[in-house]
Amino acid sequence: MSGDGDEELAAFVALHGAALRASCVPARYWESLCRKLRGEVFDAGDYFGIMQVEEVDEEEEGDEAMEDELKKKPNPGNEPCFKVIVTNENGLQASNPDSIFLIDHAWTYRIEHARQQLLHVPGLLHRMANLMGIDFHGEIPDEGSVEQVLQEMWKYNQTYQLSQGTAEEKVPVWYIMDEFGSRIQHSDQPSFATAPLFYMPQQIAYTVLWPLRDLETGDEVTRDYAYGETDRLIRKCVLLPWVPNEVLDVNCFTPEPSDEHYQAILAENKEKLPIAINPSVYDKDKVFKVFTDIQQVLNSLTHPRFVFTDKEAEADILYNFSHFKDYRKLSEERPEVMLNQFPCENLLTVKDCLASISRRAGGPDGPRWLPRTFNLQTELPQFICYFQQRERRGEDNHWICKPWNLARSLDTHITNSLNNIIRHRESSPKVVCKYIENPVLFHREDVGMVKFDIRYVVLLRSVKPLKLYVYDVFWLRFSNRAFSLDDLDDYEKHFTVMNYAPGVTLKQVHCEEFVPQFEKQYPEHLWTTVQANIFKAFAELFQVASAKPAPLGICDYPSSRAIYAIDLMLKWDTSRDGERSSFICTLNSYL
Repeated sequence: MSGDGDEELAAFVALHGAALRASCVPARYWESLCRKLRGEVFDAGDYFGIMQVEEVDEEEEGDEAMEDELKKKPNPGNEPCFKVIVTNENGLQASNPDSIFLIDHAWTYRIEHARQQLLHVPGLLHRMANLMGIDFHGEIPDEGSVEQVLQEMWKYNQTYQLSQGTAEEKVPVWYIMDEFGSRIQHSDQPSFATAPLFYMPQQIAYTVLWPLRDLETGDEVTRDYAYGETDRLIRKCVLLPWVPNEVLDVNCFTPEPSDEHYQAILAENKEKLPIAINPSVYDKDKVFKVFTDIQQVLNSLTHPRFVFTDKEAEADILYNFSHFKDYRKLSEERPEVMLNQFPCENLLTVKDCLASISRRAGGPDGPRWLPRTFNLQTELPQFICYFQQRERRGEDNHWICKPWNLARSLDTHITNSLNNIIRHRESSPKVVCKYIENPVLFHREDVGMVKFDIRYVVLLRSVKPLKLYVYDVFWLRFSNRAFSLDDLDDYEKHFTVMNYAPGVTLKQVHCEEFVPQFEKQYPEHLWTTVQANIFKAFAELFQVASAKPAPLGICDYPSSRAIYAIDLMLKWDTSRDGERSSFICTLNSYL
């Protein structure tokens, strides 16, 4: 390139260089990639072709080597098997700067919209069924075919995530490559690499494909479905959607992580722990200057002993929405300044940490007030072993995948598909928790028996000694459809957070109205007893959270105060004689 071309390439690299480097796309291809993206050049057809591989009847086939090779296919079964080969008579040279290709995306979506799009977007179900080898010959989408595609799509799904925007806009996007891209098979020694690239000028995502070595005519185009995973056991787990296997020889117990795990979290959060300080003593008539970036505090704090300041340096109280990190400097220079956070409180507010510290109360299985939880980044083999053991015993295997650090049910999904859960690990760091299959339900006259959850607000006054207060007014949230263990993507049946979804009914019941209605529906369970068990669970949670010194536990810092919200559900516990009684399951804890 020269002149305008140099400027175009420089602008392209300025916009996309970081993504290209992160995806390890060699720089020699960038100029050609820029040109192909700008001109929408899809020239893979000049170099590659799709070949259908005939199934071999094992009863008639005597070649054991061929049989073994067939068993290694990433898409075993009766569906058609395809592979992509190099068809260009000159082959393909990895050193050629033009040897990079665009793959279009046949379907781009977010998981919560998948079913409705398959039902209503013309031609989508037919194309996906053909791509996945599912029989579908009708003109009108039917639920059976839709369900098959929703199950099979996890063998074809790829994902990316936008780095900017609102929390909703950052929810992972899933996509299925076109017929060419989707038929590139797996190999542990791949001949090509692929990566998604969001092309800014068009605001559209493509997949880019480039060779890892020189190829001759007839060579197969393959990619590594477990790219980046070097551990043999993890690779086996990640490849399970395509290469079914059992992981029953792994110990499924999940002890609390090592001290080094918590040290690494502290370093990653860039949080600096405070020095030891003495509790400050304030005049009884002191007027406190408050610095805050929270509008609700600005609107609601009207007590005469508090005034607002827009100068952080003169504040007596820091009431911050964002994560406060430099406790060391604050403790050294202004130890008397109070703030609304505790050092290392992420052990409570981030889901993977919450699951880890809770094992101090219940051992590897966790306490009764927290559903069995696995960190998909660090405990994938243990989870798969546990899932497969439950499957063998015929036990319920519904699970809920949650991001470590998102609220409002964003990017949260319920499934009984192991392939689904394994692939969700690729989108963002997640935990997977046992879904409560037998929740205590509440009768809504307009709907029937629905799920509900309860939110309590607690105040942590100090860690040593542990002083925890609970606000006796609690909040209730209800599902909008009668509960049953099906239609797992029906948000209004399985979730209770309705105040952020547009056009969705929000059912509100004050706690004073709820208690007599609950006791009428469950006369054998007095709310005072239920609530006493709830408070017992809260106490146990904060005891284990503060049982070890920081960063293994919440740090004792006398100038800290913090308010947390704890969301919970009640679930039935069936005793050996069949009698049912309710107990607490804490689903989330956050600021």
